[in-house]
Amino acid sequence: MRILLIEDNDLLAQGIILSLGKLDFQVDHVATVKQAEAAIHNETISAIVLDLGLPDGNGRALLQQWRQRGIDIPTIVLTANTDFDTKLACLDLGADDYLAKPFDVRELVARLKAIVRRHHGLNQNLLVVGALTMDLNVHEVSFRGEPVSLSRREFQLLLELAQSNGRVLTRGQLEQLTYGWDEVGSNSIEVHIHHLRRKTASELIKTVRGIGYTLAEVE
Repeated sequence: MRILLIEDNDLLAQGIILSLGKLDFQVDHVATVKQAEAAIHNETISAIVLDLGLPDGNGRALLQQWRQRGIDIPTIVLTANTDFDTKLACLDLGADDYLAKPFDVRELVARLKAIVRRHHGLNQNLLVVGALTMDLNVHEVSFRGEPVSLSRREFQLLLELAQSNGRVLTRGQLEQLTYGWDEVGSNSIEVHIHHLRRKTASELIKTVRGIGYTLAEVE
């Protein structure tokens, strides 16, 4: 899962990046409204963590502008302001959740997972696409009722395809989502997709020539 972290406190940001990285989140960190506006166009972003007090503008106004422009990426507001009216105002503007500083990173992780599940219409941590079922709570996969054993990278890659809602993901996007800044082999994505097809069905992952890959609803 790729997260856009908008936070101008570098020490706090580095702590979040380190903690989320250990849990296989990929984090893009920016510190200003201007940088956030440039970063928001990355189609691989699954959720946003937004600080309200930014050096060149207000995070609340930024969120309002995004929602008015139809940008509906799930967003958690982070702020030291615990005022109830501020919380209500953020939620009214389109925030999916609100977390006051200081906070436990474990709570941030739980809230991130929850807003992404809600955004994709997932219930009880189950993601079902045709004959494919993914249990996000225990990282188990079944296909046509039979369990499928996947490596961590294979699971992450399949999850990103399953959550793309039929959208074609390029090889570059899949590399970002699956590996982040880790070194990637020249044909790593192709190898993982080959293994996934072999373990499920060859028609489950479709190659869109010259563009990338998408998940088919195979019964």
